[in-house]
Amino acid sequence: MRHGKSRHKLSRDSAHRKALIRNLCREVIDHERIQTSEAKAKAAKPAVEKLITLGKRGDLHARRQALSALGQDKFLVHKLFDEIAPRYETRPGGYTRITKLGPRRSDSTEMVFLELV
Repeated sequence: MRHGKSRHKLSRDSAHRKALIRNLCREVIDHERIQTSEAKAKAAKPAVEKLITLGKRGDLHARRQALSALGQDKFLVHKLFDEIAPRYETRPGGYTRITKLGPRRSDSTEMVFLELV
């Protein structure tokens, strides 16, 4: 039984889903704004917010956790800890925003911007 398991499955197996969330997090940190489907944005938002919270903590263990979550990319971890996290030092949460753009023309999937506030 899957009581209480409310994660987004996104029609993928667990490894594919994990890779997708990791890639979306990397792109949001790198570009600070990405265009994606609403379902993917809602699935990636908690992961991005947890990474920014790690950046606010700023200790070595948090850096290593972020490195593990972002796939060993030192540049992205440096950007996360030294550029992005200091912006949200006084903010208690809610670091990302989802802005609706309307349906995609080809298949009518709801498209959104996932961006840092």
